[in-house]
Formats: sequence, structure tokens, C-alpha cells
Amino acid sequence: MNWTWFRKLGSPKLFYGISSQLLPWLSAAAVLLIGIGLVWGLAFAPLDYQQGNSFRIIYIHVPTAMLAQSCYLMLAACGIVSLVWKIKLADVALQCAAPIGAWMTAVALVTGAIWGKPTWGSWWVWDARLTSMLILLFLFFGLIALDNAISNRDSSAKACAVLAIVGVINIPIIKYSVEWWNTLHQGATFTFTKKPAMPLEMWAPLLLVVLGFYCFFSAMLLIRMRLEILKREARTSWVNSAGLASLRARQ
Repeated sequence: MNWTWFRKLGSPKLFYGISSQLLPWLSAAAVLLIGIGLVWGLAFAPLDYQQGNSFRIIYIHVPTAMLAQSCYLMLAACGIVSLVWKIKLADVALQCAAPIGAWMTAVALVTGAIWGKPTWGSWWVWDARLTSMLILLFLFFGLIALDNAISNRDSSAKACAVLAIVGVINIPIIKYSVEWWNTLHQGATFTFTKKPAMPLEMWAPLLLVVLGFYCFFSAMLLIRMRLEILKREARTSWVNSAGLASLRARQ
């Protein structure tokens, strides 16, 4: 099979040009979707019949938890592309996405603890879902630490790719932990594959926030990747001809 087209997509120059066009749209979509969704969910969505107003933290907790898991799946995919096809842009994406995934996981854990206090009467329990999410945070930290610990870029890329691929086994554990074990954590509140259990007035703003967070993640990832590409490609002709090297130096 001819993979020439696939390698062309991994061109830093092509990526830089496409990303410059996508960034304004993704940024605007993130602001609008998150803003509308949060105002709708926090101010106008009806009360939950069991949890009252405390359920409203769902509009932060669920999007960040979903995004954290999606981010790690993306890291594993980037690891495979980096190892198999030797496309350096995949390594750039892996390196730049890991800190964002770590932040999303941390926010999901903190908001989960805040939600758990009035619901379970405790900030933290060693529940299967919570513990596997904590492991996910450690995996993100491990990737960041491994990337910083190895000075050789090629060796670092290979090591991070292997860790990302091996660690992906934790994702199905997170997803199915509430089904495989007796846990305090409730089942999936919101998915793209099943009909929501909540009324429209509750899940519609959640959908907006989820989509907004994915747009936010995409925009942040593009920004970080563009800066990393300028750093790595500083001596190439296309960067110098476009006057981007001096821009990278100032940043």
C-alpha cells in the first residue's frame, strides 16, 4: 500500500499552514460552545431530583473526564504512528498533548472530589473509577517526566511512544470499571453512542460544553505544536523564508 499521502500529512510545513487557518475557528467555537453551555447548564438547567444543585458540577467534570481519556487514546495513536511510520509530527503531537491531558485529568479528579463530598459524604474513596483515573494522571506525568529525562530526541520519542501504547490498557478499565466491579461511581452520564438518561434541558448544555472542550483542546494542541515545530525546524528554509524563526526567538 502506498502511504505517500499519509507522510505528506505529516509535513511540518503543511501542518503549520493548515493549523493557522483552523485556529481562529476552533478558538471561536470553544468560547461560544463553552460559554453558552455553562451559562445554560449552571443557571437555567433544572435541578436534579436527587442531588439538587450539586449535580451542576457535571458541566465541568464530565467534559474534562471524557477529554482526558480521549487525549490518552490520541497519545497512543501518535505513539503507533511515530514507531511504525517514523513521522516526527506524531511525536510533536504526543509531546504537546501530554501536559494538556494531565491538566484535564487533574480537573476531572478535583471536580469529582467536590461532587463526591455532598453525594458520598467523602472527598475521596478508593473506588475503581477514581483509582483508574488517578492512574491515568500518573501515566500523563510519567510521559512528561520521561520526555524531559531523555535528552536525545529520537530516544525520547521512542520511549514515550512505547509508554503511551502500553498505558492505553487503562482506558477500557476506566470506561468499564463501573460495570466490572461494585463501585460508588455512577454509570456513564453522557455518551455519543447511547440515548442520554437525562432530560433534554440537562444534557443539551452538557453536549455543548463537551464539544466546546474538544474545540478548546484542539486549539491548545495546535498552538503548542506550532511553537514546538518552530523550535525544531528553526534552521529549515521554509521557517527562515517566512520569517518565523525570529518570531519563535521572541516567544
